[in-house]
Amino acid sequence: MQGNPIGHAPISLPELHRQVVRGESNGKIIWQPRIQCWITDKRFAGEALPEPFEHLSVPDMYRELKCSSRLYVFNACFVPREDPRVRIWREDISETDYKEAVETPVGGQFEIRRKTPTSPALIRIKGSIDSEEEMRVAAWRARHTEWTFDQERYDALMEEWGDLGLPTMYMPRVSVQDLFINTMGVEKAIYAIYGWGSVVEEYFQALHKSHMRLIEVINASPIEVINFGDNLHCETLTPHLYEQYVLPAYLERCDKLHQAGKFVHSHWDGSVRSLFPYARTSGLDGIEAITPKPQGDVTLEETKEALGDDMFLIDGVPAVYFDTIFPEELLIESVEKIIRLFAPKLILGISDEISSTGDIERVRTVGRIVDEYNAQCEKKAAAN
Repeated sequence: MQGNPIGHAPISLPELHRQVVRGESNGKIIWQPRIQCWITDKRFAGEALPEPFEHLSVPDMYRELKCSSRLYVFNACFVPREDPRVRIWREDISETDYKEAVETPVGGQFEIRRKTPTSPALIRIKGSIDSEEEMRVAAWRARHTEWTFDQERYDALMEEWGDLGLPTMYMPRVSVQDLFINTMGVEKAIYAIYGWGSVVEEYFQALHKSHMRLIEVINASPIEVINFGDNLHCETLTPHLYEQYVLPAYLERCDKLHQAGKFVHSHWDGSVRSLFPYARTSGLDGIEAITPKPQGDVTLEETKEALGDDMFLIDGVPAVYFDTIFPEELLIESVEKIIRLFAPKLILGISDEISSTGDIERVRTVGRIVDEYNAQCEKKAAAN
């Protein structure tokens, strides 16, 4: 969308996004809220969106709000290719539950998921790794997975979304987070980490090498912004586990991605205080979704101290401030404070999404604040 009035300057959102992450914006920032939860939950509940959003596509909703989008839709361009001998099938086992089974030359895995009437998200009844045997199968699959880039899909997404920001993707979850969120659940994963010995180590190594093969594809692609979509949370991920399993992988990943000039950040949300000492030692350019009080366990000042002057904050505005139970003045004060503390190392967003009960018009309120701030930056740059 050429000529979008961010900062009242005729600059496209992709170019503004690029200038911000490259430190070439003359102080300007970009407003990049995520609104997918607001849309998805309302659609699932059969609730009409307020006009004009009800009859708009999702990209057009962002255009209507005159803000950037964090374009994780480009994840669809990175396609895993498993060994052709792997067979995957799904079968319903009740009205609510289904089983997805995998058969490989070295054994099988299966998981069971349950649909609920209150959310589009599925409940995991059994994860895909529930035994040492299943973890060995998962390691074999990771070792035999290659990655490709779908140029045709990229071109189609650029046509649909490309004026709203830089193409962005998030990598698969790293080691421990894969077990916690994707395959086992926290309790079973902890028992596995401390009880299964080399089986876990071999799985983590296979997974990491698969991710490094993915980075080769990422680095050859036009995607400029890379996220580690790990949802790090210190009430499950201890400093010891971070140092042992996450930090080495992050350093190797970041080094490889930076060689290709990629901008790299990781997703930390919930309680993160005990992970803050690692913010500046993990190779990252910034951290996404740090959740400040009253939702998370850290203040904005503590976040600034942890990130310093060289790292970016991506997001920062508590999601609850978009609900009308909080006065709009509190939202405005929070946004103005975030800008004072973090600009220009700031991709302003919601930590981490506006909820289905949020007031979408408050997205425009923040946009106006950002416009005014960016206009001041333009005037200062013109005067120098």
